Amino acid sequence: MLERTDLRGSLPPLGELRARLPRAELNVDDALHAVRPLVADVAKRGVAAALDYTERFDGVRPEAVRVPAGELDRALAALAAPVRAALEESIARARRVHADQRPADVTTDVVGGGTVTERWVPVERVGLYAPGGLAAYPSSVVMNAVPAQEAGVDSVVLCTPPQAEFGGLPHPTTLAAAALLGVDEVWAVGGAQAVALLAHGGTDTSGEVLAPVDMVTGPGNVYVTAAKRTLQGVIGIDSEAGTTEIAVLADDTADPGYVATDLISQAEHDPAAASVLVTPSEQLADAVDAELAERVPATRHHERIDAALRGPQSGTVLVNDLADGVRVVDAYAAEHLEIHTEAAREIAGRVRNAGAIFVGPYAPVSLGDYCAGSNHVLPTGGSARHSSGLSVASFLRGIHVVDYSAEALREVADHVVTLAEVEDLPAHGEAVRARFPHRGA
Repeated sequence: MLERTDLRGSLPPLGELRARLPRAELNVDDALHAVRPLVADVAKRGVAAALDYTERFDGVRPEAVRVPAGELDRALAALAAPVRAALEESIARARRVHADQRPADVTTDVVGGGTVTERWVPVERVGLYAPGGLAAYPSSVVMNAVPAQEAGVDSVVLCTPPQAEFGGLPHPTTLAAAALLGVDEVWAVGGAQAVALLAHGGTDTSGEVLAPVDMVTGPGNVYVTAAKRTLQGVIGIDSEAGTTEIAVLADDTADPGYVATDLISQAEHDPAAASVLVTPSEQLADAVDAELAERVPATRHHERIDAALRGPQSGTVLVNDLADGVRVVDAYAAEHLEIHTEAAREIAGRVRNAGAIFVGPYAPVSLGDYCAGSNHVLPTGGSARHSSGLSVASFLRGIHVVDYSAEALREVADHVVTLAEVEDLPAHGEAVRARFPHRGA
C-alpha cells in the first residue's frame, strides 16, 4: 500500500538522500500572495476587516471577536465528565514536565568587580492559535498555554475559529479547555486574519480594545503559516508549521499491527499528512502493508487516511540495516519519530534530528499528542535539524546584564580601544577613554 523507496546498497550523499525521501510540500510562497493584502487590510481596518474575512472564509460572522466569559463557563459546565478528566490529566502532566524546563538566572564573575548575569525574562503578551479545520483541538490549547504560563507570561489570548454550528462561537470543547487552563481571553477568529489581528490589535464591536501581542504560537494551515511569515518581526513566532508527519524506524522485532495503527493515526489529521516507515526488513514492510489494507477501510476517516498514505509524502524506505536506518531518519528529521527495534532506547540515543522521539512499542505518538507530558507543537518539514518544539524556553528571552566597576573597566580599557581601532570605530574607543581622562598620568 505504501510506495517504496529502496535505499539498500550504498546510501547516496546527504543532499541526494534528502531529495529521495518522501516529504510533504508546504508551498508558503503561493499563499503569501493571497495573505499579504489580507494582513494589510486587517492592519488598516482592524476588527471590521477580520470579521469580513471570517464571514468570507468560515461562513459565519460573530457579533464580536472576544468571546464572553460566560460562554467559557457554560462550555466547561457542559463538558462531559470523562473529557474533563482527560483534559485535567493532560494539563497536570504537561505542567509537571514544563515546570522543570525553566532555566535559572546565572551570574558569572568575569573579573573582580565585573559580572555578567543572564536573566530569563518572559514575553509580556502572547497569542496562542488553536486551529478548527477538520476537528476540534483542545489539546493544542493545552500544549500552547501550559509552557507560556510556566514561563511566566503575563497575558495570554487564545485565537480559534468561530463555527456556524455553534452560533458563531468556537468549538465548546476548545472553550472548555481554555477555562480549565485559566485562559479567559478568547477571540473567535481564525486563519490568517487571526494572526494579523493578534499582531495589530483593534477595537472590538463592543468598544473593547483588543491589545496586540508580542508573539504568536501554535499550528495552523498554510495561510496561517504565511501570515506568520509575513508578520515576523512585528511579532515573534514559534515556527512555520507544516503538515504533520510521522517516521517509524522498525526492524523485524516490531509488531506490524502497532506500526500500521501509528502510521494511520497521523494520516488521520490531513490528506497531506506524511507517514513514513524506515526498515531493513522487507518482511515487516509487507506485513505493515497487509495491516494497512485491512485497517484503513474500517477507520472513520478512511478517505482522508487513504489519501495521505497513498500520497507522495508517505512511503516505506528500505535500508540495509539499522545503522543506515538512523542515517535516513536523521536526514528526514521527522516531527514525530517512533523507534520499534531491538534495543530501542539505545537506538533512540543515536538519533540527532527529530521533533520528539517515542521509544518502544508502548510510546505511540498518540500518547505524546495528549498525555505523555511532552509538547506536541513540533518542528515539521525537516526543520527538526535546527529547531525545537514548543517549550518554556520558547517564551523566554535571555537578557545579559553587564555590571562593571570603574576598576574592572580600567583593567580591560586598552583592549576595548585596540579592538575599536581595528574595526575603524574610534568613537567606541573614545567612549571608554572619556571615563579615564587622567589615565596614565
